[in-house]
Amino acid sequence: MKRSWLCTLLLLPQLYGGSIAAAGPDETARPIPATRPEMKQLLEDMKSRAVRLPLPEQTAAEKEQLGDRADDYESRLRYHYLIESEGSAFGSRPRTTATGNATTAAATRDFRRNADENMSLSYEFKTELFWIVSRTNNCQYCLGHQEQKLSAAGLPEDRIAALDMEWESFTPAEQAAYGWARKLTWSPHAITDADIDALRKHYTDLQILEMTLSVAGNNAINRWKEGTGVAQSQHGTRFFENASTTVPRESLPIDTFVTPTSGKFQKKRSVVAALAADANGTSTRAVVGVPPVTETRLEVEAQLAAMANRHARLPLLSSEKTFKAFGKSIGTTPPSAWMRLLANFPNESQRRIDSLVDRPVGSEDLSSLDRARISWVVARQDRAWYAVAHALKRLQDLGQTTEQIYALDGDLKSLSEGERAILVMARKLATSPITLADEDVATVVKQSGPRRATQLINYVTSRAYFDRVTEAAGLSTSEDQLSK
Repeated sequence: MKRSWLCTLLLLPQLYGGSIAAAGPDETARPIPATRPEMKQLLEDMKSRAVRLPLPEQTAAEKEQLGDRADDYESRLRYHYLIESEGSAFGSRPRTTATGNATTAAATRDFRRNADENMSLSYEFKTELFWIVSRTNNCQYCLGHQEQKLSAAGLPEDRIAALDMEWESFTPAEQAAYGWARKLTWSPHAITDADIDALRKHYTDLQILEMTLSVAGNNAINRWKEGTGVAQSQHGTRFFENASTTVPRESLPIDTFVTPTSGKFQKKRSVVAALAADANGTSTRAVVGVPPVTETRLEVEAQLAAMANRHARLPLLSSEKTFKAFGKSIGTTPPSAWMRLLANFPNESQRRIDSLVDRPVGSEDLSSLDRARISWVVARQDRAWYAVAHALKRLQDLGQTTEQIYALDGDLKSLSEGERAILVMARKLATSPITLADEDVATVVKQSGPRRATQLINYVTSRAYFDRVTEAAGLSTSEDQLSK
């Protein structure tokens, strides 16, 4: 089994037409640690990270609304800048409870319990997948949180280290899932029927879908945390709230991530992170995400035609059952294939539906055209052809010509500075969370304001989720009732 997963990892760069080293490192991205001690130090360093988005001076009314989360940067971002009915990577913005205290989906949800009865994968297993996704994306905030959660759940240090460096110590089923999480993170467009068939040796179709939704959601959260610039938590004690009482408290890095690493893993290098190397073979920085968009219009049209003829790899519910699950959110329009897919897990997917369905926006928000353009740019970067088709239709419905749409793949010089900055930021965040620089966010804040910048980050997270779910499931527009 060792040979099969190693081959998968080594072949991933070839999906982009060359080796990882040949693509060249991104010198603006945060360094990617090769070893576990290096990683622990970088996680600790993240505690002093500076946030990226300015917030207004806090008022007494805001403090009362937010309650014990009044000093929480993310809660304040959602409170001030996100559209409540639209939702986010974490659900809607904080709402006020009957007692006057604010709460959020993230604060009230028990993450150890599955949202839907027909979900069967464990919290610990999905947290391991989240760790794999975050290591692949080099989202060091999320890596820190998964380290804390896994420790609180009772996983020993060496098992967590093995997630990064020794997959042969896990079962064939676990290895298959870890490989799926990494491939879906790096290259959703490269998922094939064979990948699903390989997973079916160990998991049911609903388990594969549950795994896929979880991994896609992890990718969304990585982009939110990196995009907004959330600093690492100073302490990890809150992860003991639902932990087993048998877990020794010293197993969790409460005050520091720089904990001892066993000799076995001191110098081993990651097999999950995509590490670039200099001429001496020393790891430097990662080549992150997919390559720049280079397909011609004819090549894109050929991909769209091929996508329209494929068949869903994972189960779609009937329109009737989908209306029953999401009717208040989707209205009377016949549900698309992606809605019928998510309806398998209606409780888990409700917040995703809210973030993906088009809604009226205010004058201070990202416009419908902004959102359609972002959808195109992100889908093209991911080579997510079902999502490209949806973005194409949205843009056409908004009066955009074919020439204007395909020009979004280029240098964007025909757009205003503000429009161009939004799409450059969207493209970088879609490519990989860590390619987005402080300067990119500052430019959008200066030209469009912090509200639109925050909404941009949030919207890219929803599109990254959409791309991965729809490509993994092999959805087709022929199952959509899209107008031709």
